Amino acid sequence: MRILVDADGCPVVDITVELSKKYKIECLLLCDTSHILEKQGAKTLTFSKGSDSVDFALVNLAQPGDIVVTQDYGLAAMCLARRARIISQDGMEYNADNIDALLLQRYTAKKIRNAGGRLKGAAKRAAAQDKSYRDKLIQLINEAVGQ
Repeated sequence: MRILVDADGCPVVDITVELSKKYKIECLLLCDTSHILEKQGAKTLTFSKGSDSVDFALVNLAQPGDIVVTQDYGLAAMCLARRARIISQDGMEYNADNIDALLLQRYTAKKIRNAGGRLKGAAKRAAAQDKSYRDKLIQLINEAVGQ
């Protein structure tokens, strides 16, 4: 088992690396060439800046039992097909029960934006989101190691 992080703009990289070191789990940070990301205790993999290059690399690396950290619903869906466990940066686990609704939500939002509509942006990140993420990641790690 490994933890793979879609690290471009990810607010929970430090928490993830900290927990991966604590539990002695390999942590891979995937980013494109517009980001410079080096964290002690994690391996950074850098990919070209092309459209979805990091996403496709992450999907190709994902193996059954890996934990993937991403906010991208499309990437989450592809990683579910690889039998990985996927968690959002807010601590929500993507699974077969919620991914279709999330993808529909993404599609609907894109249609609104393409038609010239505007959607409210994300609120400022709160400490409660970090706590929720940390708690869920610990739960996934413990489930994976059989505790």
